[in-house]
Amino acid sequence: MAEGSNRGEDPVSSTRKTMDESPNSTIIEFLNNCNDYQLLQLTKLYRDRLEQAIEEGVEGLSLMLTGEDHFNGREHQKVIELVEKGNLVDSSKLLLNLVIEKGSQAHRTTWESCVKMRHRLPKLDKILKEIQELGFHLFHQLNTTQDKSKIPNHLKDVQQRHKETLRVQTETLRVNTILLKERVKIFQLVHRYAELTVISTVRDRTLVEHELLVRGRDHEEWRKKHLRRELEKIRTDQLFQSVFLWRNKLFKEVQRMFQQVNSGRSAVVSGVPGIGKTTMVQKIVYDWATGKIYPHCQFVFSFKFRDLNTINCRINLRNLILDQYPYFGNILRELWKNPEGLLFIFDGLDEFKDSIDFADNRRNTEPQFMCTDPECWCEVSDIVYSLIQHKLLPGCSVLVTSRPTALHLLEKAEINVWAEILGFVGDERQEYFSKFFEDQAVAAAVFKHVEENEILYTMCYNPSYCLIVGLSLGPFFSQRDRKQQQVPRTITQLYSYYIYNILKNHARDIESPRDVLLKLGEMAFTGVSEKKIVFRNEDLIKFNLQPSQFLSGFLMELLERDDSVQSVVYTFPHLTIQEFVAALAQFLTKEPGDTGKLLSEAHNKEDGRFAIFLHFVAGLSSPQSARPLEEFLGPFIHQTTCKVIDWVMEKVKAQIPDTSSEIRKRKLLNTLHCLFETQNKLLIQSTVESVDSIKFNGLRLTPIDCVVLFNVIRFCDTIKHFDLRDCYIQCEGLQRLGPGLHKCQELRLGRNKLGDSGLKILSAALRKPDCKIQKLELDESGFTVSCVKDLADALGVNRSLTDLNLGYNQLGDSGIKLLSSALRNPDCKIQKLE
Repeated sequence: MAEGSNRGEDPVSSTRKTMDESPNSTIIEFLNNCNDYQLLQLTKLYRDRLEQAIEEGVEGLSLMLTGEDHFNGREHQKVIELVEKGNLVDSSKLLLNLVIEKGSQAHRTTWESCVKMRHRLPKLDKILKEIQELGFHLFHQLNTTQDKSKIPNHLKDVQQRHKETLRVQTETLRVNTILLKERVKIFQLVHRYAELTVISTVRDRTLVEHELLVRGRDHEEWRKKHLRRELEKIRTDQLFQSVFLWRNKLFKEVQRMFQQVNSGRSAVVSGVPGIGKTTMVQKIVYDWATGKIYPHCQFVFSFKFRDLNTINCRINLRNLILDQYPYFGNILRELWKNPEGLLFIFDGLDEFKDSIDFADNRRNTEPQFMCTDPECWCEVSDIVYSLIQHKLLPGCSVLVTSRPTALHLLEKAEINVWAEILGFVGDERQEYFSKFFEDQAVAAAVFKHVEENEILYTMCYNPSYCLIVGLSLGPFFSQRDRKQQQVPRTITQLYSYYIYNILKNHARDIESPRDVLLKLGEMAFTGVSEKKIVFRNEDLIKFNLQPSQFLSGFLMELLERDDSVQSVVYTFPHLTIQEFVAALAQFLTKEPGDTGKLLSEAHNKEDGRFAIFLHFVAGLSSPQSARPLEEFLGPFIHQTTCKVIDWVMEKVKAQIPDTSSEIRKRKLLNTLHCLFETQNKLLIQSTVESVDSIKFNGLRLTPIDCVVLFNVIRFCDTIKHFDLRDCYIQCEGLQRLGPGLHKCQELRLGRNKLGDSGLKILSAALRKPDCKIQKLELDESGFTVSCVKDLADALGVNRSLTDLNLGYNQLGDSGIKLLSSALRNPDCKIQKLE
């Protein structure tokens, strides 16, 4: 390090002084001031992020290194072969492996080449800006944080005991099944755990808490961004790595962080319900206990907010730890001396009953709200607040998990890393089913069915939905008596077979399963109304329910502390199961009330808490969904079914003429999802056949929504106006709509990133003999010259199109010539071209 600092003036000052100059000259000057060892440190420090950042530029970078004789022809060819196969991840890994094996000059050339490529690789540009901001502070911090993981000899025995305790607690994974003999199956965590995609940023923190298709819609956009390499992945073992702690900080903040040796590190991991936050925490604790991650942590203490809710008195951190790990005894005072070696994990902030207001200045000024000593007696919320804010045991690391809707509580908190679990991306879904089923033929068959069904596939970004899909679909592909054509295809059908399989295994345990399901459904509905997911014995008593073998098929039992006494509480395995059972109850009651009024009131709730409930109610009016359940529960109330069908029809007809606001568009889309769930062709046809205008412009839609919209337009006679401008449908969504587009007279599809593949789909619609498209808006669609021939050929045979807008596309001179030639065809009807 001395070499670098002896080159002229102080490199830190030099780096800061040139901040206003050319970004490239600044970073080049920094690299020139680095000695060989520092360059190696820099490469190793940023290696994981560099692997992602250079994926789109691997070929060019390899060429530069080959041109400078750092790579030979054979090494370059190996990198290029991976690129040509589309395996960018492995190609970037191979390139960096080769660089690290080379001498110091190869490292220097790599970084200098990265500077030349930064303008077209956003992630690489971000890394270089960070290095430019931090300068030699990077190396100062690395040197001050070394060797902090060494543990004193007198603490080694208790550390070993603690690791063994945590290993035993976390090495197995309990999975609830629908089987009578095996209600809970126990697996080795390492055999069952499927890797999730986690990104080192957090999406909009004001998202609606629970809406299955909104989550699918939101996830779909961000999944695509990840696949386009715009998002930066982060592994759980990187949550406290310096390069991720710095990435969102300004220079002055980082400088202050460096100056405060005991500043500590806090990370938040966000994720929607069922995405795997708690299982991820279990894997983190297990990996630490087995020595795989976080070597800087000498001790890890993990708490669930759900358990902390049961503490109704003042307590101190010492007793909080001893309550779970009594073997620490008086040794805790030794741990307080080195807070940098401690990691505290708090799982499920959204479940915490107490409010933690990080903007409340009283916590910094009034003694009753302050907690700066681990022996100090205070409220649990004060302990959590003080650990996160580094006022208690400054220097310790803290990890918090939460659903997105609780993140606003942390807006003012001292958080270094914000991360989010995206769930399964790409092959990770297939990996889940491969681990779920012992029979790999069944695993392959289930995954194939999921892959072919757009709705099920999108649902399966979430591990909890994968579990439900696996439990529901498994029997269809593992039992010869099931007919393949009956396999569930809608969400309601899927959940119907999930409950069917529970009833098949448990119905013999009870005299009247219908009565019990009705009471359970009434409790579930109350929970949905009140946004309540945990039920106690008093709730069961209120709805005249008794804990039983049958009930255990639907409710999970959880142990909860209450004044040091453990009590049992109940929850459905997933919120969507609670919503389904609540919907099911509407068809079982002997005295149905005003169903239409109930559905309208649920539909009018602005927070969307009843959205999935409504989908399920509509879906259960379908014989395909009702029939399996009626086998055990008896016939559904016909009057309710009729009222549900009438309500769906009336709602669609009332809403479809008025989509003047985003809220009204969203409500109509939700009702169309209900219509889709009915799978009632006569109902759909009679509801929409006279519809001549559908407008969702400006509302983001996913392929699932496009499936639902196709379900509408295929039953319409003729659609005069179909407006999906600026709906982000992309080619994938257009593909779902493709078979019905030729029925639309005016089609607005501009600003949808359709790309060349999208224009090929539209060209196919234009070539249909019965095509009715007269006006077609395709401005800002990302078209290039390579797709123009398809369009030109289609214009030669089309007899309806008179108005075409292709503005702001990159068609090039040759593309314009092809179009001009098509327009000169006497059969071409185009009168206006933009």
